[in-house]
Amino acid sequence: MIPLLLFIDYLLNLYTWVVIASVVFSWLIAFNVINPYNQFVRTIWQALNAVTEPLLRPIRRYMPDLGGIDLSPVVLLLGIFFVRSVVIRGWLIGGLLSG
Repeated sequence: MIPLLLFIDYLLNLYTWVVIASVVFSWLIAFNVINPYNQFVRTIWQALNAVTEPLLRPIRRYMPDLGGIDLSPVVLLLGIFFVRSVVIRGWLIGGLLSG
């Protein structure tokens, strides 16, 4: 059970970095630092959206409209940090102490 929890913790850590990369990438596109019409940039942007949007979309549905500010990645990252720190590490410590 412990290797599975460590693998899930690793995946959540990786997904945290993907969400952060998606946010930074969206800022770079919004401020015209990178060209969204470039095929390589568009491919990376579509890949990041394909990975992050399934979890961000339900959060956006319940968030109030704040104009142009999107706080759904912050809520998602807080949820990931909660799961990693409380749930997974709690199970790991409980599994190590009982075993």
